Amino acid sequence: MSTLKLGTFATRYNLPNLSKQFRLCLTIANLDPENMADYLNKYQKSDRKTILMRIWTTTAVLAAFWLISGVIGSKPINATSVLVENAISSPAPTNAKQITVSNTEFGLKRVDSKGNVIIFQTTRVPLQEGNTYGWRIKLKNYQGEVKWREVLYLPKPPETWGTDNGEDFSISADGKTSVTRRTQSAPEGVIENFWTIAPGDPVGKHRIEVYIDNRLIGTFQFEVIPVK
Repeated sequence: MSTLKLGTFATRYNLPNLSKQFRLCLTIANLDPENMADYLNKYQKSDRKTILMRIWTTTAVLAAFWLISGVIGSKPINATSVLVENAISSPAPTNAKQITVSNTEFGLKRVDSKGNVIIFQTTRVPLQEGNTYGWRIKLKNYQGEVKWREVLYLPKPPETWGTDNGEDFSISADGKTSVTRRTQSAPEGVIENFWTIAPGDPVGKHRIEVYIDNRLIGTFQFEVIPVK
């Protein structure tokens, strides 16, 4: 009995000629790739189908693995480069060390004669168009960029929502809660955000929560009051 070579076997039984990969499939299926005729001529036709199904099943599983991992690619995977690419594409924590808050402020935004932004601290914000309120947080011994998230809770939905610069901003289904995400340069460890009163904003109790790396670092409760 002549030996059925790999290429002949692939042609006769309509199987893919995957060279080394196909040999591995046969080996994992517990079949000798160099003596396939012995297997196929040894069994009845129904048993041949079983043998072929074993090959196809193994081939399909390994092919899926190769496609996912990139083994079929023109060059081998470099584990180091994959780790680096993942690190670049996935946002890293703001800072590996524990972030410590040294000071927090909330109130009305004011600009002095020198152009410096100061906060007039208060928990009562007059409902007057153009009034700007917000928070400022000082991080202890920190320099660089900070990725923070702010959640603003309103007593009822405003007539309109709006932000500047097309930033990462979302609103809850009931229209009463907004989430703002921002990466901000903090050369002196200071982060801040402000809101401007607009027509249709609600009066009542509000709350702002500020997070860094999913850790709550500041909570500000205040009330927007009508102007008499």
